[in-house]
This record gives sequence, C-alpha cells and structure tokens, in this order.
Amino acid sequence: QVQLVESGGGLVQAEGSLRLSCAASGHTFSRYAMGWFRQAPGKEREFVASITWSAGRTYYADSVKGRFTISRDNAKNTVYLQMNSLKPGDTAVYYCAVAEARYPPRPMERIAYDYWGQGTQVTVSS
Repeated sequence: QVQLVESGGGLVQAEGSLRLSCAASGHTFSRYAMGWFRQAPGKEREFVASITWSAGRTYYADSVKGRFTISRDNAKNTVYLQMNSLKPGDTAVYYCAVAEARYPPRPMERIAYDYWGQGTQVTVSS
C-alpha cells in the first residue's frame, strides 16, 4: 500500500523558515518524480515545487522561486521542501505527491500525480 506522510509543518513568524519532509513507502519512489502542492482555505490546491526522479530537474511556482527549495534523498524515499522568508500568504496545508513517471510531461499540474499525502499545516503569522 502506497503511503506518503508529511511532517515539519507548524506556526512560524513572517520571514522565518520551515523544512517539510515527506516520507514515502510501499513503492519504489526513487524512480518517480515528486512534488509539493498547497491549499489555502477557500482556494484551489496549487502547485509549489516538483523534482524529477534523479533530482536533475526542479520546477517552482513563481510565488516561491528564490525562497523555497525542493530536494530528495532516494535512499530514504524522502522529499523535502525548505521554505525560507515565509510570508503570511504561504499559509496553507501542504501536500506531497508522487507521479509514476521519471519526467512527467506536466509536472506543475495536479493531474500529473498519482499518490497524495494527507497534508501538513503551515501557518505564517505577520
């Protein structure tokens, strides 16, 4: 059974940092692309960042470029999202996801992903 478990969320002041982790089990995720999405109250789930299977390519939403960094450790089946210079607008539930492809054709779109975690709350206070 595929399972994705996010951790590392919490409450942080503006300009602070958090590091999210997503541990995967039940599949050989080292061969697949992984991504992070977020959903704020009353809004659609939106793309944040993604990384290909070998970490050779990364993609970011314009709103987080230069502040967030996605990385992965295939030996640990884990993907990370380092978030710096956080803003109140970053407040959301953050979800990790796995796409059953090394290089999904549309890595910034929800439809590219096959498995999702339950999410971790990130709250940024002003």
